[in-house]
Amino acid sequence: MTAASFDEIPVYLRLRGMLAIEIIEGKYDEGDQLPSVRAFAAQTGTNPLTVAKAYQTLQDDGHVLVKRGVGMFVAPGAVQALKVQERDIFLNKIWPRMRNLIDRLDIDIADLMDREPA
Repeated sequence: MTAASFDEIPVYLRLRGMLAIEIIEGKYDEGDQLPSVRAFAAQTGTNPLTVAKAYQTLQDDGHVLVKRGVGMFVAPGAVQALKVQERDIFLNKIWPRMRNLIDRLDIDIADLMDREPA
């Protein structure tokens, strides 16, 4: 995994990931309203159409609900469902690439696990 590989991830998926983490970490609880597309676009410095695509992926997966004329809300059960989905993404897509990088750089996993999180 290099900086270039992060850049290969489409912006809308990076935004979707940001929102997923915020929901998992409790910034938005189940039933809470998410920022409007325009507000989140301004907050992240991204195009509103890109934000709308990120929101659409969360809606398609059932993690957010749309109330017409009101906004988007975190769906019941979204926290647990997102944890399962994000865990799967980490274990099947991110971890194998990280593990290869760890091996390539001769990093001792025990030393890595002893490090304090940033």
